[in-house]
Amino acid sequence: MAGLWEFPGGKVEAGETPELALAREIKEELGVKVSVDKMRPITFASHTYDSFHLLMPLFAADEWEGELEPMEGQTLQWVDADSMRRKAGGAEAEIPMPAADIPLIDTVITAMTGE
Repeated sequence: MAGLWEFPGGKVEAGETPELALAREIKEELGVKVSVDKMRPITFASHTYDSFHLLMPLFAADEWEGELEPMEGQTLQWVDADSMRRKAGGAEAEIPMPAADIPLIDTVITAMTGE
């Protein structure tokens, strides 16, 4: 989903749990190591796109090893909760996100900050 701000992750490969897949994808995408035992499930998304159906578990992790680095040419940016709530949305938003991710914003913020 080029050009959109996404939660990190990707397809679960054969023999992987969703947590192991996320740890692998975070390492590939962001260059940091997240231990499966440091992840906690917070919700999931179920969304039908034109060409596929996405079922995406969403996890939070408060700890990781290493420095975040854009490993796939993407842009990284820390965004505070208020800005995320105001600016995130569809393709025309200041922080454009995939349709499946938008309804998860408040849940993620609450899980990470308690706000």
